[in-house]
Amino acid sequence: MRIVISGAAGFIGSHMCDRLLAEGHTVVGIDNFLTGSAQNIAHLASNQRFQFIRHDVTQTTEVDGAVDAVIHMASPASPRDYLEHPIETLAVGSAGTRNMLEVARARNATFLMTSTSETYGDPLVHPQVETYWGNVNPVGPRSCYDESKRFAEALTMAYHRTHHTRTNIARIFNTYGPRMKLNDGRVVPAFLDQALRGEPLTVFGDGSQTRSFCYVSDLVDGLYRLMQSDERYPVNLGNPGEMTILEFAEHIRRLTGSQSAIIHEALPQDDPKQRKPDISKARRLLGWEPHVPLDEGLAQTIDYFRKTQATLA
Repeated sequence: MRIVISGAAGFIGSHMCDRLLAEGHTVVGIDNFLTGSAQNIAHLASNQRFQFIRHDVTQTTEVDGAVDAVIHMASPASPRDYLEHPIETLAVGSAGTRNMLEVARARNATFLMTSTSETYGDPLVHPQVETYWGNVNPVGPRSCYDESKRFAEALTMAYHRTHHTRTNIARIFNTYGPRMKLNDGRVVPAFLDQALRGEPLTVFGDGSQTRSFCYVSDLVDGLYRLMQSDERYPVNLGNPGEMTILEFAEHIRRLTGSQSAIIHEALPQDDPKQRKPDISKARRLLGWEPHVPLDEGLAQTIDYFRKTQATLA
């Protein structure tokens, strides 16, 4: 297939490019480098089945030639990025989603939209199931991301119902691995960067809030299976292994051999207190579940961060 990916130079987007190329497909990657990095796709420059277009998908988007599938992954995804770029985040969820849907509609291609567990907000249902409508503050500082994805899901379903576009929606939970930015602001790179520097690990609140961590190769495998499925409604993709942030901080100290202290700061507004996916639907429909153990995935990520820090030193 010839597959178009927006956000191709992002953390997950670049790994998705790798997977599709490994499967024998041709990939057209699109990114404007607002939060993505050219370094993430530099290794693909010599691949004849990879084409890159530097473009902002919130503007009219045209792709020459046949297109079999469109994967819309473009969006700031970390709190640091979307709080710095709230208007751009809302634009890529709205205008960007519609432009990519139009590419799919014009070519009669399938369309996969990568949504987020943040559509559940600070959940009152635990673990989170796809039928839960969420508990989102529509005017809080995080709403630029939460609501952009909720709108993108609604728009995707509208194209499916109105134009019969073959759509899929993935709700992605916390994902980690190589190519995350050191200054990403999310808990995995934040803790690893601090631990490897010997700096205190910053835990927000008392650390009792929970997260579930899925290694990027597992997540990409779920996305690849979903894009080939006939499921039109959202599907959770994440690791149901849940732990508190304080437990995770202590885990990072052990794996890195760091003597870093743990300090506490105020919990950000609307920060979810619990985050754990119910992946029953993915297991049933896709035959998917994560397989990479946390320590194995973190070892790969730690090695990547050590090398990244060395190049910046």
